[in-house]
Amino acid sequence: MEALNKIKSENLKVNIANKTTLLNSFYFSLLTFYFAYMIISQNLKLETDKVILRPLQHSDIVSFARLANDASVWRYFTFLLNKAAELQRWVETAIKERDEGKRIPFTIIEKATGEICGSTSLGSISYYDKRIEIGWSWLAKHYQGTGINFHAKFSMLSYAFDVLAWERVEIKTDNLNERAKQGLRKIGAKEEGVLRSHMQMPLDRRRDSVFFSILKEEWPKIKNSIFKEITSFQYSE
Repeated sequence: MEALNKIKSENLKVNIANKTTLLNSFYFSLLTFYFAYMIISQNLKLETDKVILRPLQHSDIVSFARLANDASVWRYFTFLLNKAAELQRWVETAIKERDEGKRIPFTIIEKATGEICGSTSLGSISYYDKRIEIGWSWLAKHYQGTGINFHAKFSMLSYAFDVLAWERVEIKTDNLNERAKQGLRKIGAKEEGVLRSHMQMPLDRRRDSVFFSILKEEWPKIKNSIFKEITSFQYSE
């Protein structure tokens, strides 16, 4: 009798283990399907009445090179894009990170003229945490202060919160870049803190990065106040 009970006990353990394995496999498959469904398309295109953000292409280097020759634009940037080799490397890195699913790089186009203005990206993508970063952003000197950046930020925030329904958008910048920090405050982003010696910069400088964020519950108020003049947003994949 004792031997029979022992066999029954062992069989029960095996059955439980098998059911647990099946259950784990089911949940894993469900999560895999869920995240596959959520994957942001590499062909994502964002648009307002002023700007179009379309997928960055390798051929954009020609236009970027014409826009990037003012060295002052790159004072707080992680690459010196006025140098042909660094521009090439920056574009190739953006495309490689897109292929790896790490980042969605855009070329910014002024809608009225069809002219390329600069670039920006959605990156640091966390599907599980429902968190994304806006960054890698630059505009040619003569497009700064024209509203292009304002509309580009709105389109990416709208996609993150209104389409993806994610929880957090974060933006980081050089702590020495007072203009960028003021611009982020103007769009309603909250300053969170500084990461010291956070990034390597050209000319052997170590950058302190200051982080800003906007949360999902803050977005409706920001959208209907700070961005209230922008009434057009659409996207395609």
